[in-house]
Amino acid sequence: MMEIWAHRGAYDYAPENTLTAFLLAIDKNADGVELDIQMTRDGEVVVIHDETVDRTSTGSGNVGDFTLSEIKKLNFNKRGVTPPAFMEIPTLAEFFELMKPSQLKINVEFKTNVVFYEGIEARALEIARRHDIVERVVWSSSNHYTIANLKRLEPNAETAYICSGQIFVTGEQCEKTGVSALHPNYNQLRYPGFVDECHSRGVKVRPWTVNSYDGLKFVHSLGVDGVFTNDIDKAKEFLQGS
Repeated sequence: MMEIWAHRGAYDYAPENTLTAFLLAIDKNADGVELDIQMTRDGEVVVIHDETVDRTSTGSGNVGDFTLSEIKKLNFNKRGVTPPAFMEIPTLAEFFELMKPSQLKINVEFKTNVVFYEGIEARALEIARRHDIVERVVWSSSNHYTIANLKRLEPNAETAYICSGQIFVTGEQCEKTGVSALHPNYNQLRYPGFVDECHSRGVKVRPWTVNSYDGLKFVHSLGVDGVFTNDIDKAKEFLQGS
């Protein structure tokens, strides 16, 4: 069965990467949840996709230029998906605390492809260990150096390479580096034999971000292991119909 992973939480139903969005992902019975992490000036790991706070909050500036107390004062409900309410940026620790009672799998994406946050791998892993949740986490990044660092710190960790555009990664490359999954832009699955080659090497394939029925039908026909989607309800409806 193709797993449904909630992209940045229940993206279509609440402000992305907020605790509200993650709670909705639990309520909607997603199989897993995806989130992005970066680091503040004082070394705190926070859940946010962009390197700046401009798009998702009422503030402006680079994530790495804020202290945790400063960034916590910003309202991350800028998109206004839910009724007006103040929503602060969650820390990775707060996210793990929220998710621990659930059964959802977790994909933590290191956003280190633009800003290299020194020590973020060790910090994130320490937080996961403190919450006794390491076994449920897939660590992913488009920065393969980050994944290599994570594997050195925790050789048994489940990891994934993210790829898109002209960055093409194969199952063979994953097998050679001990990476257990590929998370490609779903358009890359149009390369003949892509999914089968990965599966032949024991590498799971979870494409992103699949929101349309046509997209869901396409990736499902290839036998992918899971999809990252903004619309949990649509994905579940599709699977029930298939």
